[in-house]
This record gives sequence, C-alpha cells and structure tokens, in this order.
Amino acid sequence: MSNQQRFSGEWKTKRLEEIASIRNQKVMPENVNPNTLCVELEHIASGNGQLLEDSTAEYSTASKYRFFIGDVLFGRLRSYLRKFWLADQDGICTTEIWPLMVDAKQIDSKFLHAIVQTDQFFAMANVSYGTHMPRTDWAVMRNFMVRLPPIQEQRAIVEVLSDVDGLLNALEALIAKKRAIKQATMQQLLTGRTRLPDFSCEWETKQLGDIATIKTGSKNNEDKDENGQYPLFVRSAIVERINSYCYDGEAILVPGEGGIENIFHYINGRFDCHQRVYMINRFVDDVFGKLIYYIMVLQFGRHAMQNTVKATVDSLRLPTFQTFSFSLPKDIAEQRAIASVLSDMDTEITALAQRRDKTIAIKQGMMQQLLTGKARLLK
Repeated sequence: MSNQQRFSGEWKTKRLEEIASIRNQKVMPENVNPNTLCVELEHIASGNGQLLEDSTAEYSTASKYRFFIGDVLFGRLRSYLRKFWLADQDGICTTEIWPLMVDAKQIDSKFLHAIVQTDQFFAMANVSYGTHMPRTDWAVMRNFMVRLPPIQEQRAIVEVLSDVDGLLNALEALIAKKRAIKQATMQQLLTGRTRLPDFSCEWETKQLGDIATIKTGSKNNEDKDENGQYPLFVRSAIVERINSYCYDGEAILVPGEGGIENIFHYINGRFDCHQRVYMINRFVDDVFGKLIYYIMVLQFGRHAMQNTVKATVDSLRLPTFQTFSFSLPKDIAEQRAIASVLSDMDTEITALAQRRDKTIAIKQGMMQQLLTGKARLLK
C-alpha cells in the first residue's frame, strides 16, 4: 500500500494585482547594451508560449519595457492571439507586451505562466478597449481571481504541466520536420528532378487556363459571418440549406484577395464557394486535379505576387490564373502516383496535428482541474 499522500494545504483566492504587477519600467533601446534581447509581438508564437525568433536592442527605436528572467510576458494587443512567454533571460520588449512580475512569496512565476494560458484568463483579457486594435485593460485584469495553493504544491503542478508541454514541443518539432520533408519531396517530384520507379514518360508545359475551368463562386458579400469573414466552403447540412451556392466535384479553391499567395483547399465533393474565391475545376481528361493543387502550392505563390493588382487589398484577376504555366508528366498514371505520395504525407502530418490538438485539449482539462484545486496531486 502506498504511503504517498495528496497535497492538503489550504488554497487562497487572490486578485491578480495582489500577486503580480506590470513591470512598468520603460527604456529607450539606445540606452541599453545593443546586444540586449528585444522581443516584439511577432516573435512569440500563438498558443504555445514559444519564442519563434528575436532581435536585439540595436535594431529597435521605440520605447520598450524592461523584463527579467522569470517575468511572464503577455501580449495585450489582440489578446485573442494567445501570446505569452516565460522569460528565460533579461531583455526589453514592445509596450504592447506586459512583463508581469510576481510576488515570489505568494506565487511561483511558472505557476502564473500556467494561469495566463487558461481559457478563463483569455476570456477576461478579451474584455478590451479599442475596436481596430483591441488591447487588454489592466483595470479589468487586475481583478482576475486566482486560486493559490502553497508554493510547494504550485511547483508540483507546474512540473506535471511541464511534462505535457514537453510532449507538445516534441509533436510540434516532428510536425515541422515532416513538413520540411514534404516540401523537399515536392521540390523533387513536381519538377521532374526525381522520378518515381517505373515512370519515364516525357513532361510537358501547360497553362492553367487550358486544362481547367476557372471562375469565382456565387455567395455574395452579405453572407459574411459575425466576425466579418467570408467562408471559403462549407459541407453537408449547411450546404443543403444554400443550394444556390452549392457545387459538386473536384476543385481547387484560391482566395482572390488577401493571403493570395496561399492555396487554401483542395476538395472532391460538395462545397459552397464565396464570390471572392476562385474555383479551379472541370479538369481535362489527361490531367489529375490533385496534382495541379500540389503544383500550385509549390509554384503559384510567386506567380501570384508578381501579377497582383495593387489596391487597398491586393487582389488577383482571372488572367493571373489563366496564364499560370507549369510542367507535368504526360502520363496521368504518373500524375496520380506523385499526388498519392504527397497525399500520404499530408495524411501523416494531419494525424500528428490532430494528436497535438488532442494533447492541447487534454492539457486545458488538466489545467482546469489542477489550477483550481478540483484535483490534488500526490506529494
């Protein structure tokens, strides 16, 4: 029989301002060592607390906040992006980031780092001011209620959550590796530099306008959702309620404006398409549509950017699609074989992403239990 016992110390409820505060120490970059770490919002990944990249003070000009090891950096501008980072070195950061310093007698900085990742924290952070550039309001956040166990239990909880973070980081690294492998494979297979076994037919150059029908969808501007976004496509029951917009078959969907360097989706089935989205479908008999999708993913971005109509929002016109040139095997069997290899890679990446997302959901559930005292750990 185990002699281990669960933590049983009393938990206290505190307002955020009682246990942490903004390190409101401003400094100009030219007044610090030029090699000092400088963190901007774009340097922090959304949702996972990772620092994607960084800069140094010598490349910055605007006023910054100082931060120190152990501070919890929280992105207050557009807080719905979920940008946070536990500082592992001293530095400076944009004033759109709050460096939160803790009262070490009451709360471990890693415990606060866990708190700011919760759905409850972000729900309150999203009560912001400003319409176009919403910012989290400290007058609101300072009253956020935090449940605090004794320091020893805080550290035990953090250790458990850290193990989950280790798994998530490993999954992210594996997904990145698989994506890099897929990109390299595309570079080889879609240019003919590497041939699959048993294929040796000639390749030929085609223009997109010669091998497919290209047009925009029918859904109009009044159909944007509550966030002002225009859905590219929808499925099943939703489609059935808007039959006037419904299409059926194989298609590549590309946005006509904003983010136009990206190929958004390949679909083979029923879909609904907005009028600002181009549909590429009805491919000629000797062309396999999904291979064209992979070719566009690899090559269309550069062509699109070179032929963008410059306006308030960069946009594409039909001739840009029609004149897109590319090479592909004459043998449709080889086209299908290449697409199959890349599709299998997509399936593997999707499975890993689903595992990562499930792990994130499990972590949120654990946080809901452990950070509120609903579940207590063994000592």
